[in-house]
Amino acid sequence: QVQLVESGGGLVQQGGSLRLSCAASGSIFSIYFMGWYRQAPGKQREMVAGIRSGGSTNYSDSVKGRFTISRDNAKNTVYLQMNSLKPEDTAVYYCNTVPPNNAKWGQGTQVTVSS
Repeated sequence: QVQLVESGGGLVQQGGSLRLSCAASGSIFSIYFMGWYRQAPGKQREMVAGIRSGGSTNYSDSVKGRFTISRDNAKNTVYLQMNSLKPEDTAVYYCNTVPPNNAKWGQGTQVTVSS
């Protein structure tokens, strides 16, 4: 099973940027459809961005135009570039496969956006 470690979160002011990274174990990482998910306090976990093995991407309406997902299969890593951050982006961010049934959830990385 793939194992995941997220990093790159932090505290940032509204309008700022952060780049999240997700390092995955496993030699077959490149075949997986990977996604970034987030969970805000009191809310369900939601997927915000996905990237297929071929590189095509999709985004939730709430982040479209502000977030960019990418992957480096040679490094078994998925990235999430987050620009123009808003207070409502505050959440714990996780990566996983899509659907999330090929890997155990990691600890996530906290993103806090102050107004």
